[in-house]
Amino acid sequence: MNEDFHRIRRLPPYVFEHINPIKAKARASGVDIIDLGMGNPDLPTPQHIVDKLKETVKDPRTHRYSASRGIPGLRKAQASYYGRRFGVKLNPDTQVVATLGSKEGFANMAQAITAPGDVALCPNPTYPIHSFGFIMSGGVVRSMPAEPDENFLRALDRAVRHSIPKPIALILNYPSNPTAYTASLDFYKEVVRYCREHSIFILSDLAYSEIYFDGEVPPSVLQVDGAMDIAVEFTSMSKTYSMPGWRMGFAVGNERLIAALTRVKSYLDYGAFTPIQVAAAAALNGPDNVVDDVREIYLHRRDVMVESFGRAGWKLPVPKATMFVWSPIPEQYAHLGSLEFAKLLIQETGVAVAPGVGFGEYGDQYVRLALVENEQRIRQAARNIKKFLAAAPTHGNVVPIKA
Repeated sequence: MNEDFHRIRRLPPYVFEHINPIKAKARASGVDIIDLGMGNPDLPTPQHIVDKLKETVKDPRTHRYSASRGIPGLRKAQASYYGRRFGVKLNPDTQVVATLGSKEGFANMAQAITAPGDVALCPNPTYPIHSFGFIMSGGVVRSMPAEPDENFLRALDRAVRHSIPKPIALILNYPSNPTAYTASLDFYKEVVRYCREHSIFILSDLAYSEIYFDGEVPPSVLQVDGAMDIAVEFTSMSKTYSMPGWRMGFAVGNERLIAALTRVKSYLDYGAFTPIQVAAAAALNGPDNVVDDVREIYLHRRDVMVESFGRAGWKLPVPKATMFVWSPIPEQYAHLGSLEFAKLLIQETGVAVAPGVGFGEYGDQYVRLALVENEQRIRQAARNIKKFLAAAPTHGNVVPIKA
């Protein structure tokens, strides 16, 4: 009776359970924590979206149960967005479903299509729900390279030929959380061609479709001819419109997969609160300049972080997209691994980062830094880290810290 339940036993320890108590203890002792760890947008939701919520919530009819698959106006707004942005035509009645965020939508899809023992191909490192969703549904995950290149395509072929049973699904996530890798339309064409040939579904997480820099606009896998036969794509309002707490996302694409997700959702939820859905539709149908403004803020934060951390002695890669920087651990601390380094960084600098191992074992030599603090706070983090790195010889033989 005291053993963990079956599905709980299948889940690895949650890395952030080790980090959060250290942050809390430091805050309690008066330390000013600059939290670059959680990808939790700090920007306010644009006012016209908030105003639409306030207007709608005054109507008592909107206080009742809502529609699990999304109200018609919201599904039409998402279909219109795909038409404008990607040139992809969607039927809002059969190819669009609203979800309680892309994370929940992805987990529900895994539940809908996974039989015990089914194999899913998943990038490593990647956002945890991509693998955990299948693990919790009784599936088996086989790791794939995270970078969308020739090595990925070779690994895909090898995985399909040597997996028993044959994989049912391939997960894609570009722009990627945490690595910030981006994929080209040519890459998607090769993947779609291969997966159609081998009857493998594609589940594409496009949550960061609008957070891109330097003019490189991320494509959708659904732009590829034939992708609609096998693919579903997940998007989110969280980052694009600074609506993380509103829990609003979408799955679009293949009708059979969307029908399966819709049916599972009908047993699990009544959909988001109707005023939230109405406000989300207003966001999608509203002015594009609010999205441009969000993107510009993240661009400036990216540039400030890369420049100030570089002057502090920690050279960071420059991400082309997302609200994250995925960086190798500084060389003098690489032997610690990402979890122990993240603990040490909090205790010595008051700067919190996300340990790369939390996104898969192949991320253990990296940490993820989120662009969720203003430029002044980012520069302060760099100053704290500069002092820390300057004292690195005194930390030469750092021992792991007990949480």
